[in-house]
Amino acid sequence: MQLSDFDYHLPQNLIAQEPLADRAASRMLVLHRGERRWEDRSFRDLPEFLQPGDCLVLNDSKVFPCRLFGHRAGVHSLPVGKRNPKRRENLSGSVEVFLLRPVSPDARQWEALVRPGRKMRTGERVKFDGVLEAEITARGEFGERTLRFLTEADVYQSLERIGHVPLPPYIKRPDSPADRERYQTVFAREKGSVAAPTAGLHFTPEMLERCQASGANIAYVTLHVGLGTFQPIHSEQVEQAHLHPETYSITPENAAKMDAARRLVAVGTTSVRTIETAHQSRSLRGQTELFIYPGFPFARTGALLTNFHLPRTSLLLLVCAFAGTEFVLAAYRHAVEQRYRFYSYGDCMLIL
Repeated sequence: MQLSDFDYHLPQNLIAQEPLADRAASRMLVLHRGERRWEDRSFRDLPEFLQPGDCLVLNDSKVFPCRLFGHRAGVHSLPVGKRNPKRRENLSGSVEVFLLRPVSPDARQWEALVRPGRKMRTGERVKFDGVLEAEITARGEFGERTLRFLTEADVYQSLERIGHVPLPPYIKRPDSPADRERYQTVFAREKGSVAAPTAGLHFTPEMLERCQASGANIAYVTLHVGLGTFQPIHSEQVEQAHLHPETYSITPENAAKMDAARRLVAVGTTSVRTIETAHQSRSLRGQTELFIYPGFPFARTGALLTNFHLPRTSLLLLVCAFAGTEFVLAAYRHAVEQRYRFYSYGDCMLIL
């Protein structure tokens, strides 16, 4: 399969730049796989499509303010023999750091993306807000850096103070204080994601109650969104691509709810990958690199609520695997014609 087979045209003005005032006011394109038809509905209609014995599966991972802005503070720890005397060690310039995941128990060492990437070498330091400082200690396969915060303070508390909400690059505005609440699901509990599980953004407490009133149970899984979810696919041949590992977990209580369900209705692609990984591995926690593309044998997922995804991404490939590539791309063309709102703050699609 070629990655170019999973492309579509999207006018830039359909990319949602702001959330709706009401979370639950989004439109919902409902796809009926068996009948190969769709209908234009509202997200508030979701309970009509749920039945007793269904179980909504929600990803309760919580986004943290992982985007940091600082400046270069020079090279401090390179051995003297490896320093270039012709290169100034007292470097300056702005730096953006996008934290991906902690790689030490005390959360002082992190895997991160750094901009400008090519200039930031091992041993260089970055200073944030005039106080917090970090040192780059290693380089990764896809341009990631490992950095170590040089502080005894609680790193997460510092991030809450100086970090920015990691809005995706297609949202062409700075983050605002309102994004701290809106780029977060109402059921977020487990801190660790660097992007929101966006299908869950539509839910309000009232909508969760209505879903339960329809007879559906609710179960929670945790997958911390990282590079594995939003990283571009680096291979034109789909079968040769692989995803970056992400951490997932399911409690025994929630696993029991899912085992007892007649149908699992996954909310978001991250829930699908968690459900299917747990089934394949027979493990309720661990790392997943599961890459789902057309031909994948779904074992547990019975229905899917998801947002609209970027072309040529692993997220779109997962949706095509679940509903069929031609059918999904035709539905996307319909959504463009009907001026649905796309991506993180946009509308959603229910696939039955």
